[in-house]
Amino acid sequence: MNTKSYKALVVREKNGGFSKGIEQVPLDFLPENEVLVKVQYAALNYKDALSGSGHKGITRKYPHTPGVDASGVVVNDSTGQYAPGQAVICTSYDLGMNTKGAFAEYISVPAEWLVRLPEGMSAEESMVLGTAAYTAGLALYKMEMCGQDPSMGPIVVTGATGGVGSMAVSLLHKAGYEVWASTGKKDEHKYLEQLGATKVIGREEVNEANSRPIFRSEWAGAIDNVGGQTLTTLLRKCGRNGSVASIGLVDRAEFDMTIYPFILNGVNLLGVDSAETPRKLRELVWQKISKNWLPAFSKESYTVVDLEAIPAFMDEMLEGKTKGRILAKLF
Repeated sequence: MNTKSYKALVVREKNGGFSKGIEQVPLDFLPENEVLVKVQYAALNYKDALSGSGHKGITRKYPHTPGVDASGVVVNDSTGQYAPGQAVICTSYDLGMNTKGAFAEYISVPAEWLVRLPEGMSAEESMVLGTAAYTAGLALYKMEMCGQDPSMGPIVVTGATGGVGSMAVSLLHKAGYEVWASTGKKDEHKYLEQLGATKVIGREEVNEANSRPIFRSEWAGAIDNVGGQTLTTLLRKCGRNGSVASIGLVDRAEFDMTIYPFILNGVNLLGVDSAETPRKLRELVWQKISKNWLPAFSKESYTVVDLEAIPAFMDEMLEGKTKGRILAKLF
C-alpha cells in the first residue's frame, strides 16, 4: 500500500474535556494487527456516540476512532486467510471501543474478527443490518436450534423500536413467524407494523407483577431486550418447549424466577453474546440472514452521509434526535 496517511474521525482528550473531528493521520495511528481493511461503509451505533463523547466506560484511552460496525475490502492479510480485494464485514469484538474503529478509511484487526461478505449482500446492506441484525439473527438461530418453529405460535419482541428490537421484528417476520412487538411508544405502532409485527402490545402486558410461578401460555417464545421483571414474565407465559432469548438490559440485571417454567413446560432460556462469537458461528448466522432472513429495506430506514457529517450525528444520537440507521460512506 502506497499511502502513508489516511482520513479518520479522531476523538482527543485535552484540557479536561474531549473534542472530535476529521483528521489526516499517519498509518501507524492504527494498531498492528493481522489484516488491513479499506473501509467502504461504517454504521453509527449508540456505543459509538458514547465513545465520541469521551465515555471512559466504552473507550479507556484517547486519541481514538469510534465505530463498531465496518464493511470493506481486504488490503493485505499476514495470515493468508483473506485475499486482497476480499469483501468482508467486521462487527463487535473490540472494534471501535479500545481498537481504532470504523469511522476511518482503514481499520487494522485480527483475522478472527472478520467474516466474508455473504454472496448477494452489498456492503451497504451489511451496514444497514450491522451488529443489531447480527444479534437478532444469532438469537433466532439459537432458538431454532432448540426447536423453535413458526407453527408453534407468536414470538414476542420487547424493546421493539430499538436497534436490535426492530431488526428482530424484521428478521422474524421474514423467517415466517407471527411477531408480537412490545413497546411503550404509542406513536410507533405503525412503524412496527411496517416492519412486520402482526400485533403491537404495551409494556405492561409483558411485565406481570403477579408472583405466581407460572401462567397460562400466551406466546411461543420471545426475544428480550429488557431483562428484570419483563424477562420473568416472558418465561412464565411461554408455551411448551418454546425459547426466550435474552439479548439486552434496558431494565435491570436481576430477575426472580422459580424453576417451574423449565421443568413443567420445557422452556429454554438462551443467553446471546454477540460480542465475541466464534467466527464459524458468526459466518453461519450471516449466511442465514443473507439467504433466509434478509428484510426489505426502504430508503427511509437509513441515511448515508459523508464521514464529515458523523460527529454532528453522534451529538444528535445522544440527544435522541436520530431515527433509523446512519451510515458513513468512505469511498
